[in-house]
Amino acid sequence: MTSLFDPLQAGDLSLPNRILMAPLTRCRAEDDHVPGPLMAEYYAQRASAGLIIAEATMAMAGNSAFWHEPGIYGASQVAGWKRVTDAVHAAGGRIVLQLWHGGRACHPDLNDDAQPVAPSALRIENDQVHTPKGKVDYVVPRALDDAELPGIVAGFATAARNARAAGFDGVEVHGANGYLLDEFLRDGSNRRSGPYGGPIEHRARLLLEVLEAVCGVWGSRRVGLRMSPLNGYNHMRDSDPVGLIRWLGQRLNDYDLAYWHVMRGDFLGQQQGDVMTPAREAYGGVLIGNMGYTAEEADAAIAEGKVDAVAFGAAFIANPDLPERIRDGAPLAAPDSATFYTPGPKGYTDYPRHAG
Repeated sequence: MTSLFDPLQAGDLSLPNRILMAPLTRCRAEDDHVPGPLMAEYYAQRASAGLIIAEATMAMAGNSAFWHEPGIYGASQVAGWKRVTDAVHAAGGRIVLQLWHGGRACHPDLNDDAQPVAPSALRIENDQVHTPKGKVDYVVPRALDDAELPGIVAGFATAARNARAAGFDGVEVHGANGYLLDEFLRDGSNRRSGPYGGPIEHRARLLLEVLEAVCGVWGSRRVGLRMSPLNGYNHMRDSDPVGLIRWLGQRLNDYDLAYWHVMRGDFLGQQQGDVMTPAREAYGGVLIGNMGYTAEEADAAIAEGKVDAVAFGAAFIANPDLPERIRDGAPLAAPDSATFYTPGPKGYTDYPRHAG
């Protein structure tokens, strides 16, 4: 497999291979959402990835959607992430931080009884959230006023500045998987009118404002964007995901981003379609594919020009040396899903490297 091991220039990011580590929520942060030494060890173990995209990280306080996910809004969190980036860089790696607002997926039990916010007062149905009180139903969010949205944009800009202080090589804006920016983008969750609702150019307004603010901090060539137009996770749907991806791909050409990271499927298997072909046709920059790729399919997709790189998720959990295993044709270990979100090193930093 030669294509996976070709170097790639993604904006100002020079990647030694095209086997990227997808952002993976693991809920191992310490109290107050501070990354600790265990997280530094975990990410350093995976430094041979062409690029590590660190997990969804709270851009601003009071918007927790998991238990013990990291933040980047306070000095202690910046210091914690600095230990992580130092460890990754010492191991020869490159790492960007995914900036995130949980939107309606947040819960009062995780946020001092604060009601979550969203584009519209529509709650996540048919699922529950893990809290200190156990699994509980999601609540109806409060619809944000238009006047509040500049504060959201400013919060992302502050998080971007903090990510620079923490030593990251860039940032990825989280516009996927049913969190706030995705909620505005897709018409199943955005029922508002006015400048941030209705047609796609209005629904995409908040995402693009955040993108512009983050690019203003970093320069666009160290900023990526992740999207999931088909994913039904968090009770999400769009009436025209292919049209959405095509419109946004054309619009993103104006930004000269490091990359566009597109999840091609639906965790729940409910919505089908090909979003990668229109993404490739519409977008002239570096395109990263994600979800369900084998190494063989990823290599072929890169060789055929369908994508420029592939981000692997679950495979990186159980195989910290995934690029080496692919290169050597070694078998891949299977991850233990029971430890995806549990505390401590078990199922996190205790997966062995292969003996090749």
